[in-house]
Amino acid sequence: MFDGAGAPVPDGVVETWQADADGRFDHPDDPRGASGSGFGGFGRCPTDEEGRFRIVTVKPGALGDGQAPHIDVTVLARGLLLHLTTRIYFPDETEANAADPLLSSLPPERAATLVAEAAGDGEYRFDIRLQGEGETVFLQV
Repeated sequence: MFDGAGAPVPDGVVETWQADADGRFDHPDDPRGASGSGFGGFGRCPTDEEGRFRIVTVKPGALGDGQAPHIDVTVLARGLLLHLTTRIYFPDETEANAADPLLSSLPPERAATLVAEAAGDGEYRFDIRLQGEGETVFLQV
């Protein structure tokens, strides 16, 4: 995670919430009913001295309502009066990303701030920029 000057944010916290590999939540509010998979879908990770964080999880499936596979993200850090909310989308979901209501509502250069980079071996890199050039799109929820 980086501030507006490109400096790392060493004392942030990144929380994630996501569906399982089938695009379902193990929660009774899932429109298709709780998945029963036992996959909790929640993660929390502090940033290190270089602003890095690492979440190890399964790649979520599509939710079935037109949304591309994604991970919901909440950002907390000293100096933020309110938490920030964003999403991580996947670069190998080109067709689903093009149809996603949120991504398709944004100019391409802004939508690109929500798409992770493939980093090999099933890993992805996602930089969160709090302000300035390349600022991550944050959602009002």
